Amino acid sequence: MSQNYNETEVKLYMPDLAAIQQRLEVVGAVLTAPRVYERNVRYDNKERTMTPHGMVVRLREDTRVRLTYKDDGRVENGITSRFEAEVEVSDFAAMETILAKLGYTPYLTYEKYRTTYELDGTEVVLDEMPYGNFIEIEGDRDSIGRVIDMLEVGDARRYEGSYSTLFGRVKQKLGLKFNDLTFANFQKVTVSAEDFET
Repeated sequence: MSQNYNETEVKLYMPDLAAIQQRLEVVGAVLTAPRVYERNVRYDNKERTMTPHGMVVRLREDTRVRLTYKDDGRVENGITSRFEAEVEVSDFAAMETILAKLGYTPYLTYEKYRTTYELDGTEVVLDEMPYGNFIEIEGDRDSIGRVIDMLEVGDARRYEGSYSTLFGRVKQKLGLKFNDLTFANFQKVTVSAEDFET
């Protein structure tokens, strides 16, 4: 069986996730994973050459542990396509040790709460990030377009970058000195939509 290692998705800024959750229920979306806390650690090599080239090695822990690799993507109409391969592992700490032995070191830790739905052949996730709320819709381009229409979010701001890219912009705009995208770090920080812009 051949595996499709392509990820195609759009990221939309959406401060009011409760309204989107209601809309998802109205249009018949299926809740596939209730709200869960997620901890992510992104790694880079010792030369720090991966991140500037859009290459991602990420270890994620929520109800399970997954190791992910992504290449830099291409963007068309705010929809990003990129290579992505992911594998589930049994032990976060053991995988951290393996990555360290291979020469990778943590580059960024980021947290979120994620709720996952399925709608019209797409995966729709509601992400509560420390600096704001977002929707990601993953599927083929046609399905993404249909779901954007179904959810009536065509006017929402689209962001091509990853959450860590957006974090870099926010840090620069607000002069933040911390290096991790955690709820504790953003406890007393207010972020506006304009702070995500280049």
